[in-house]
Amino acid sequence: MSVLSDPRTLRRSTAGICLLAAPLVYVAGLVADPAIRQGGDTVGVYGRYPEQVSVSASLLHWSWVLLIPGIIGMIHLIQHRGVLFGHIAGGLALLGVVNFSGLMLGDFFYSRLERALPPAEGARLADEALADAGARLGFQIPGFAGLLGLFLLGLALAHARHAPWWSPFAMLAGILGAPIFPIGTSVGGLLYLAGSGVIGLRLLRMTDAEWSGEAVVQETADKPVGENLADTR
Repeated sequence: MSVLSDPRTLRRSTAGICLLAAPLVYVAGLVADPAIRQGGDTVGVYGRYPEQVSVSASLLHWSWVLLIPGIIGMIHLIQHRGVLFGHIAGGLALLGVVNFSGLMLGDFFYSRLERALPPAEGARLADEALADAGARLGFQIPGFAGLLGLFLLGLALAHARHAPWWSPFAMLAGILGAPIFPIGTSVGGLLYLAGSGVIGLRLLRMTDAEWSGEAVVQETADKPVGENLADTR
């Protein structure tokens, strides 16, 4: 049976592939960002390199979008242990991913304002727009809260024995450290890929029965009655 003809295989494969692809696209977007590569005083940089900003912002946007199917797949795996905690953490993670994706539009505004006005004035206006209370409360704070949710979701996944204990730490450290070019980008990118990729590979390698939870149910049903009773005490 092909991947496209079985919805379980399609969902599982999509989630796994997205968890592998998101870190790679994230690092590519950071490397394409002229301000991150330059460091220091970045006023006017976005205005001088609008094409690079366009590529960078688009890649970073898609790196967050690709996480959405991956997070949904992670939530799906939490079916027997820490279900409530995992679903709350997953919802918080999805909230943050959506908001970080929206924040990538700010790069286009910086680029346009720094070209249309004197660079310092354009950057100041863009800073003031993003410092607006609505931008902070509606996008920035929920975005960083979402990173906390992603970390907690990884812990819930580790508690459910679907991920190693170190994967959520690696993902969070990688996402936060990768914007520090160039060492942080290299080390952080590898950490992000390791933490997210190990979960993605597990999704790709598991069977559809394991994905749907049928394997666990069947394993419990196959145990002797006395052993089943012992497990429920």
